[in-house]
Amino acid sequence: MLRALEIRDILLIDRLELAFRPGLNVLTGETGAGKSILLDALGFVLGWRGRAELVRAGAEQGEVTAVFDLSPDHPARSVLDEAGVTAEDELILRRVNTRDGRKSAWVNDRRVSGEVLRALSERLVELHGQHDDRGLLNPRGHRALLDAFAGTGPALDAVRAAWSARRTAEAARARAEASREALLAEEDFLRHAVAELDRLAPLPGEEAELDARRRRMQAAVRIGDDLTRAATAVSADGAERLVTDALRWLDGAAEAAEGRLDAPLEALARALDALGEAEQGVRACLDAMEFDPHALEQAEERLFAIRALARKHGVAPDDLSAHADALRARLAALDMAGQEDARLAADLSAAEAAYAAAAGELTALRASAAQRLAKMVTAELAPLRMERAILAVTLAAAEPGPEGLDAVTFEVSTNPGAPAGPLNRIASGGELSRFLLALKVCLARQSEGVTMIFDEIDRGVGGATADAVGRRLAALAEGGQVLAVTHSPQVAARGGHHWRVEKSVAGGITTSVVLPLDPVGRVDEIARMLAGDTVSEAARRAARVLLDEARAA
Repeated sequence: MLRALEIRDILLIDRLELAFRPGLNVLTGETGAGKSILLDALGFVLGWRGRAELVRAGAEQGEVTAVFDLSPDHPARSVLDEAGVTAEDELILRRVNTRDGRKSAWVNDRRVSGEVLRALSERLVELHGQHDDRGLLNPRGHRALLDAFAGTGPALDAVRAAWSARRTAEAARARAEASREALLAEEDFLRHAVAELDRLAPLPGEEAELDARRRRMQAAVRIGDDLTRAATAVSADGAERLVTDALRWLDGAAEAAEGRLDAPLEALARALDALGEAEQGVRACLDAMEFDPHALEQAEERLFAIRALARKHGVAPDDLSAHADALRARLAALDMAGQEDARLAADLSAAEAAYAAAAGELTALRASAAQRLAKMVTAELAPLRMERAILAVTLAAAEPGPEGLDAVTFEVSTNPGAPAGPLNRIASGGELSRFLLALKVCLARQSEGVTMIFDEIDRGVGGATADAVGRRLAALAEGGQVLAVTHSPQVAARGGHHWRVEKSVAGGITTSVVLPLDPVGRVDEIARMLAGDTVSEAARRAARVLLDEARAA
C-alpha cells in the first residue's frame, strides 16, 4: 500500500506531502490543475519512462519520495532480495532528477538502478487508464492474468518442470551428437594411434630403465678393453707369474740368507694373494658388463621409439600407457555411440511426451477459465451500459516454452455481429475505460498487495454509468488501496478519502497544490463537479445526496 508521497520541485509542484490511506482515494480538480503531475511524479519515483524535463523552473533538482507498507509475503520482497536490499514493514523509494538530466535512485537508502525501481513498481502499483500500456492493454501480460484468474499455479509448475526436463534431454542428446561427430571425424586417427601404441606397448617407468641400461652398455664398450688388459696384467700370464718366479727364486736362497729373506717372502706371498683377488674382481666386472652386441642397438631403438611416440602425442613417456587407455576409451565410446544415441532419443521422446501432456492439461485449464472469465466480464459490462459488448478470451497456438503452448489475448466486440479485436483498437475511450474496469473487477484476486491507480477511467460516462463505475472502484478498494483520478461526481462521492488538486499563480509563478478535503470541503468540491464554476445551494444538496447514498451503500 502507498502510504505517503513527497514531491519537491517537480514540474509545477514546489513542495507537496500526501498521506494516502487504505480504501478508495479520489483526486479531483479542474482540467489542467495538475492531476497528471501527481502521476508523473509517482511514475518517476517508480522508474517509469515519462517526461524528459521534470525539474521545476528555477530549481537545481527535483526529488520524489514514496513510502509503501509491505506485508511479510509481499511479492516485492523477491525483487528486494535479489537487489540485496533489506526491508522490514516499510519500503522507501527516493529518486532525484538534476537540472542537467542526471537521475539517481535509492531504496531504503541503498543506491539502486532504474531497472530495480521498475521491477519493484510491477509488484507495487498497477496503472489503468485509456493509455494503459503497462497493465491490461498489454497483450504480453494477458496469459499471466488468465493464469492468475484460473489458479493454474500447480499445473504451470508442472509444465515448467517438464519443459526443463525436455531442455535437459535435448541438451544431452545434442552434446552426445556433437561428441559422436567429433569422434567420427578423428576415427581414423584414433584407430591408427591405438594400433601404434599397442604395437609398442610402452610401460610406465620403461623409458628410464632403458636409458639406464643403454648408459651401462655404452660404458661397458668404452672400458671393456682396459678391463681385459688389466685382467691379463694381473693374471698368471702377467704380474702373478713374475711374483711366483720371484717367490721360487727367493725361497731357494732363503736358507743361505739366514732369515734375511723371510720378510720379503711374506710380502710376496701377500702380493700374490692380492693379485689373485684383483684378477677375480676384474673378471667379475667383465662378466657383469658382458652383453649381447645387439642388445645395445635394440635398447636404443626401443628407447628412441618410446620418446618419439611421446613427442608425437604430446605426453610424457611414462604417460603413454594411460594415453593409450584414454584413446581406447574414446574408440569404445564411438563404438557404443549407437546404443547411447538410442537411449538419449528415448529419453528425449519421453520428456517431450511428458511436456506435451502437462502443457495439454494447462491448455485445458486455460480454455475453461477463459470461458468463465469472458462470461464474468461480459456480465460486469451490463451495469456499465455496455449490454451489447462481449469480451472474448482467445487461446492460440504458441511456440513451446516454459509457460506452455498457448498465446492468450483479450479481445472485444462492442456490437452484435461485429468482429472481435484487441482492446485498444476496437473500443472507444469511454468504452475502453469500462472494459478495463470490468476486467479489473474480475481479476481483483491477483492484485492483492498492489496499489491500483485509475487515471480518469470514468471519462466519457455519466449518470448511472458513472455511479456503476464508482461502485466497482469502491468494491475493488475493499481490503486494499485504489487511487482514482476522476472528473465524475458519482465516483468522487464513493471515495473514502478525497483530495482536490488546485493551480495558483503568485508572483508570476504557477504552482499546483493538493488539499485534503474535510466533509464540508467534499460537499463543495462535488457540488462544483456537478454545477461547474458557479456552485449553487441546489448543487450542494445534490452533492450531499450523492455522499449519503455512497455512505449507505
